[in-house]
Amino acid sequence: MAGYGSAWLLNGLAGAWIRVVVFLRPDLPFGTAAEWVYDRLGPTLVLGLALLLLLFPDGNLPRERPDRAVARACLVGASLLPIALLLVPTAVADAFHGESPPPEIAALRTDALTLPLPAGVWNAVLTVAYALLPLGVLGPVAVVALRYRRARGERRQQLRWLVWAGLVSVLAGAAGFTLPAPIPYAALGLAVVTTSTAVVVAVARYRLYDVDRLLPTTVVALLLAALVLAVDLVVLAVAGAAFGDRDAALAAVAVVAVLYTPLRSRLWRAARRLTRGSRDDPYAAVSTLAGRLEAAVAAGEQLAALARSVAEAFKLPYVCVEIDRADGARAVVEHGHSDSPTVELPIRYRDEPIGRVVVAEGRRLSDADQRLLGELLRQAAGAARAGALSASLQSAREGLVTAREEERRRLRRDLHDSLGPGLGAVTLRIETARGLAARDPERADAVLEQAVADVGALLTDVRRLVHDLRPPALDELGLLGALRTLARRLSTEDLVITVDGEPGELTAAVEVAAFRIASEALTNVVRHAAATQARVTLEREDDRLVVTVTDDGRGIGADVVAGVGTLSLRERAAELGGRTTVTCPPGGGTVVAAELPCTATPREGDA
Repeated sequence: MAGYGSAWLLNGLAGAWIRVVVFLRPDLPFGTAAEWVYDRLGPTLVLGLALLLLLFPDGNLPRERPDRAVARACLVGASLLPIALLLVPTAVADAFHGESPPPEIAALRTDALTLPLPAGVWNAVLTVAYALLPLGVLGPVAVVALRYRRARGERRQQLRWLVWAGLVSVLAGAAGFTLPAPIPYAALGLAVVTTSTAVVVAVARYRLYDVDRLLPTTVVALLLAALVLAVDLVVLAVAGAAFGDRDAALAAVAVVAVLYTPLRSRLWRAARRLTRGSRDDPYAAVSTLAGRLEAAVAAGEQLAALARSVAEAFKLPYVCVEIDRADGARAVVEHGHSDSPTVELPIRYRDEPIGRVVVAEGRRLSDADQRLLGELLRQAAGAARAGALSASLQSAREGLVTAREEERRRLRRDLHDSLGPGLGAVTLRIETARGLAARDPERADAVLEQAVADVGALLTDVRRLVHDLRPPALDELGLLGALRTLARRLSTEDLVITVDGEPGELTAAVEVAAFRIASEALTNVVRHAAATQARVTLEREDDRLVVTVTDDGRGIGADVVAGVGTLSLRERAAELGGRTTVTCPPGGGTVVAAELPCTATPREGDA
């Protein structure tokens, strides 16, 4: 880069010095040297451009064998003409080009370093050199395109900077060829400055700037500028032909102000939307997402709508949306693909993380973009939570129906297999006793005693069924009294269980859940904790009941997998919309805490 830039600077200074010596001060020195540098070394700038393209970005030729062979052929094609023009005699070169330089210029020319070969040989060499020149100019561009196609990750990002500079240079060159002076000189300067800046940024600071956004924006902006200029020229030409030179400007201004300016603004907004997405119109982005979320029915469709809306709003090549469901599973939806590193952003609903969105790192977002993305994620978080709650509600309804039918099946089985045959046996025994009562009273009495025993067994089965439906102690003693009765029954000489608190009036469902949770937790203490003390606490906090069971036992090891009892605790709380946590304090023991939503509705039969 330094050598190439120095060569450009030296060539420009030499050309300027030649003009000074020829037209202003013929007595000044170094005119011949300046002409030799400008005329003989100037063509080597083509070789510098080819080297820049072939060695970018790490200073090495392509490593792949086909690309490396093409690169070497390009170097030959780019270097043959500069070398030939450096060594060919002046007279042979002028004759080959059909030129007749002015006498002032011819007087400054010198044949230093030339080779006195026959004119026919030089003509053949120059013909071949000019024929190979397109290979030396266009070949490196093809090599860059091949490298870009095969590159991945960071190398691809660096090559994109060179592609951007090439686009700007091509468009600037096209403008330079079609517009009058001094625009071509300005276009050349723009191309040189753009290419140099792009190379430096790509090598040293390519991660700091988003070339993916710059590339399409540059192309569309330049094409729109060319279109605007062409339309303005057409308007002026038509106005001039219709109204004459005097009124053409006024007519053109009127046409542009009334008709063309609104159209040009719409074209510019459309171009920015094409290259930057809808980020410049936050209302459109949010409205599009809201419409898609409303049209989506399933949770997967909502996530797909979010991924698509984020990708379109910010022109992101890759978006992945992940939502954590209540059952512990994770729903994942991807849109697009990218080889670039990714950035993960959280999705929150009421300050609770419910998922994340992953976007390609190549598209860096400004502060305004991040605020818009936050609004989109808030919209999606509410929809995702609503969808999750709807799915959970449907699952709960199905679970209730299933549980009801399973309970009915269990009751039918118990009644059919236990109470039914038992009552039938008692009936037969009573009938047998009636038949024996007249002739064998003692045997009849024995049969009645057996019937009484059978009835007692049936009563035990009935109590068991009733207890499974709802512990009778809850109706007789209330939640606090039932737990104290249970504590006395489970207490031993080595384990003291206490119950305290004031739960207040509770619904039947909350009472059963609290009793089952405390009962299961105390059973675990008796079986596994090896504790000496356990305590059950019932606390009423606004609209919820907190049931806490603590013990001073050995605790639960980190490697212990949650068993059926622990899962049962969590499921009973989850059925009412609550939650259960099991923790082991640093001081030892275990703490089971269950939070159950509740209302002040009294139990049936209390009134």
